[in-house]
Amino acid sequence: MSRKNATPFDVNGRTVFITGAARGIGAETARRLHAKGANVALVGLEFERLEELAAQLGDRSVSFEVDVTDYDALQRAVRGTIERFGAIDVAIANAGVQFNGALATAPIEHVERTLAVNLLGVWRTDRAVIEHISARRGYLLNISSLTAITHAPLLGAYSTAKAGVEALSDALRLETLPSGARVGCAYFGFIDTDLVRGGFAGPSGQAARSQMPGFIGKPAPLAKAIDAIEDGIERRAARIWAPRWLGPMLLLRGLVQPLIERGVERDTKPLAESLRLAEPTADEVAGQDPILGVSARAHEPKP
Repeated sequence: MSRKNATPFDVNGRTVFITGAARGIGAETARRLHAKGANVALVGLEFERLEELAAQLGDRSVSFEVDVTDYDALQRAVRGTIERFGAIDVAIANAGVQFNGALATAPIEHVERTLAVNLLGVWRTDRAVIEHISARRGYLLNISSLTAITHAPLLGAYSTAKAGVEALSDALRLETLPSGARVGCAYFGFIDTDLVRGGFAGPSGQAARSQMPGFIGKPAPLAKAIDAIEDGIERRAARIWAPRWLGPMLLLRGLVQPLIERGVERDTKPLAESLRLAEPTADEVAGQDPILGVSARAHEPKP
């Protein structure tokens, strides 16, 4: 991680713009930063959830229904946030979807939706906010993933998008340096969110998980990711990660992918079974939410 600033970047009284804020990392980050005195703009789909969260948080929050593939809608949300709070100091491009499936057989619309939201949606979010972040010498954090450096089967589109987010963040970080603002990239392993639970809910996800080392396949508590984000904002860090073991993997990234491939080559039968279970004719594919991805059961209200 980058060197700490002499003075931590304090969100108290500042405004934070968060996409994918209806649940999971986005919602919990909004709660954490609001408790520290930030104004929060909650951006995303599932507008009823966004409104409910805004109502819970109170006056220093506002919600906008936005699909991050719609640049005009993002611009309206940015304008609405500035009209409400006067500025945007921090932005977190967190919106994401995931469809399980092989690149050769997955429904084309699932692959394209993953790329549109997880990569181009991040770029559109960055484009909509970066002028305002730069003017405030603030901080933009793009949410990537462990899959940016480990490219696993059945996660091809997701891995492609997250690797792109890493490259996007690196380039934008350098382009933004003269303004005094900073751009960060977050690398998260499997975090205990609806998206991850949904990804593991179907047969192919369960089969893929069984082939992972235990420390990777076991979802980490959501608080680990929120702690990393909070710390990253305070330092305006170039890179953050959670769980902790992901740090060494970033340093050894040149070795990680060849080791994964060698492990699969030793016994391809488990992978073949995972691919069979992920065929488009399987009930699992039909059960995936067409907008949000993964098992639709992940998006049902908890009892």
